[in-house]
Amino acid sequence: MILRTKMMEELLEIKKNEFLRQFEALVDNELITIEFAEQERKMFLTKMVISDHLIEDGYKEKMIKSVLDLLKEEEVKVVPTCKEVKSFIRRNKFLYQSMLPVGIAL
Repeated sequence: MILRTKMMEELLEIKKNEFLRQFEALVDNELITIEFAEQERKMFLTKMVISDHLIEDGYKEKMIKSVLDLLKEEEVKVVPTCKEVKSFIRRNKFLYQSMLPVGIAL
């Protein structure tokens, strides 16, 4: 599955790699990944790998937003276990709070 989102005049293409269990985006020939584990309509987002210069360019936020928007569209509950996704959801509670399973508070 590939999701294309236009953000800040740039196209970010997200690929769900089922074999490696990660969402992927290729930016400037560098791979950004968010690893996941699926369980009963819940997606555990467990680890994010991104280079420092791509973080400085704002790709960490773009990647997380794109993945969460994709999962929101699929009506999948999200359990963020990596600090990057937890922080992003805390900062954007109004948009993504409903995606958290019952009993999960950030």
